[in-house]
Amino acid sequence: MNIVVVGLSHKTAPVEIREKLSIQEAKIDEAIAHLKSYPHVEEISVISTCNRLEIYAVVQETEQGIREVCQFLAEQGQLRLNHLRPYLFTLLHQDAIRHLMRVAAGLESLVLGEGQILAQVKKAHKLGQKHKGLGRLLDKMFKQSITAGKRVRSETNIGTGAVSISSAAVELAQMKVPDLSTQKIAIVGAGKMSRLLVQHLLSKGAEDITIVNRSERGAKELAKKFPNASLQLELLPEMLNITEKSDIVFTSTGATQPIIDKAKLETLDLEKLMLIDISVPLNVAADVEELETVQLFNVDALKEVVAQNQASRRKMAEEAETLLEEEVSKYMSWWQSLETVPTISSLRSKVESIREQELEKALSRLGSEFEEKHQEVIETLTRGIVNKILHEPMVQLRAQKDIEARRVCMNSLQMLFNLETEEAV
Repeated sequence: MNIVVVGLSHKTAPVEIREKLSIQEAKIDEAIAHLKSYPHVEEISVISTCNRLEIYAVVQETEQGIREVCQFLAEQGQLRLNHLRPYLFTLLHQDAIRHLMRVAAGLESLVLGEGQILAQVKKAHKLGQKHKGLGRLLDKMFKQSITAGKRVRSETNIGTGAVSISSAAVELAQMKVPDLSTQKIAIVGAGKMSRLLVQHLLSKGAEDITIVNRSERGAKELAKKFPNASLQLELLPEMLNITEKSDIVFTSTGATQPIIDKAKLETLDLEKLMLIDISVPLNVAADVEELETVQLFNVDALKEVVAQNQASRRKMAEEAETLLEEEVSKYMSWWQSLETVPTISSLRSKVESIREQELEKALSRLGSEFEEKHQEVIETLTRGIVNKILHEPMVQLRAQKDIEARRVCMNSLQMLFNLETEEAV
């Protein structure tokens, strides 16, 4: 068995490719079931965010398993595999484990140290459990990675002042228009990203903000979080009317197809409009850039903003790397110890069988007049002796970090006690 990760991210693929492979939460169950149907795939988990799609898998044969995951990704994006392959990365074994921990810690994020990704890793873990994608190896790996992400945030300062995608989008807007208090601003969508947009816009002095959302309830829930702000609320049918009156429009919805395109904007009387699309899949069609009165920015355009924030976090990231290596080592020690489980189980089973046989002989010789409470004492005594005899060999076997030395010990036990064992994970 081997652990692999195959995927793409903002580092390897443009948003136009990432959006083709994006998997909505409602479709994760189908994706997991599809991937587990491949003959060489044993365990599966999927992380799908605006900046990455990563498939974590435990596979029987590494080369075959990777080929099956790549085939799934090509089908998901409706792309030919030879066209998709240049955008994919593949990591094996310890490198795959380390990568997930780096993702959870925010070290692989567009915005170094951003906190939202840890919640997304937790969500991927829960969905993997819910849809029966996880087995022992991936379940433990995700739990260890979540622990690693928490440690990095609590034991280093990498998260201090770290910006999210939403705050980077607001900083981009402020770079283009320094005084946001003079701007009419609209936000299409009312999810977490939109909430963060409102938070950062208010902190930068924005005053005229309209939330446009599909449901009134969602918009009101967002507005409740900012009781001191005068947020205007509108429903999605009013989106174009609000866009026509706005200077800056942010889009952050779960739509799988563009909700704004050139044809729709051409019907409006626009003097100058800035569109900042932080959704993946994209909410704004690329043909909008053909309009002279419109400036369009998507998540990839945020790199200019992010670059200004990266340098100060580099040293903090080095501290985080040290912590992550500790967590990788813990996981590897646990994984390697699984190799000893069949031998330990077989040894305990054999010794317990001997104990039961000899106890039965002894009790039969003592006769029926031997009181039951005495039988319980003898039972407890023999169990205690067996446990104490087995304890030290089991502890030493599990603790042996050198793989070859551990295998020599296991082979010796199997030979000396004539043990029959099943293959470990």
